[in-house]
Amino acid sequence: MTALDRITLTGLRARGTHGVLPAERELGQEFSADVVLHVDTRAAAADDDLSATVNYAEVAQDAVAVLAGPPVDLIETVAARIADRALRHPRVRAVDVTVHKPQAPVPVPFADVTVHVHRTAGASGDVVLALGANLGDARTTLRDALTQLDRHPRVAVTAVSPLLRSAAVVAPGTPPQPDYLNAVALLRTDLPPRELLALCQGIELAHGRVRTERWGARPLDLDLVAVGSLTWQDEDLTLPHPRAHERGFVLAPWARVAPDAVLPGHGSVAELADRVGDGGQWLDESWWEA
Repeated sequence: MTALDRITLTGLRARGTHGVLPAERELGQEFSADVVLHVDTRAAAADDDLSATVNYAEVAQDAVAVLAGPPVDLIETVAARIADRALRHPRVRAVDVTVHKPQAPVPVPFADVTVHVHRTAGASGDVVLALGANLGDARTTLRDALTQLDRHPRVAVTAVSPLLRSAAVVAPGTPPQPDYLNAVALLRTDLPPRELLALCQGIELAHGRVRTERWGARPLDLDLVAVGSLTWQDEDLTLPHPRAHERGFVLAPWARVAPDAVLPGHGSVAELADRVGDGGQWLDESWWEA
């Protein structure tokens, strides 16, 4: 993963009543937290634009609200809740949280007790995956690729569209290609987007995909189209997919499998599909089974 920039909040403090002992719940004590946000700040720095980064004042308020909030037994829980709140900010890719409990009931001299947790942004909501192939036994390849994804311990295929046969898009002056078989699958996973991308690229490679020409024929193409409402952009991955709104072979299968879906930034997938058209021929309704 590309190294990210860091925004650090140190020494956030609040009085809380976390702890196992009755006295801790009754009397309370001071807790503090250090929060490190892993963020790509390049766009914000280039445009001097707060909306392109993280409002760390809001993160600080969230952390203090957890420290002073409803009591829990463990500071491990406190740290996890602070991390979860930080990851709700869409620009935060990962977070480190250290919670300090300097007045912990430890029966020997000590300076502090801390718990440190690291969390990464996982996929929130359904992952929309576009599949395509136009070389070899495309139907079998698509079926095998979905099976490989579904067998991953942290991925579940929850819905699959019918197959759509569509003409290949080729660069001007290049030879024609075989038609594509296309489909869209919905996945549930807690893998971070970059790890899910790496998994898909590994499956492509295992099926002979070689990334040599942009519009070339291929035995397998797996594209992450959207991950819930997540917005993501780096040199390897942009979410939602920047050209999904103009691709009938993505929109039409997506609308078939999720009629109420919305493409963030563009609106109803069904309406977009009607506008663009599928440009192809529908094939099997049930071509893959878990």
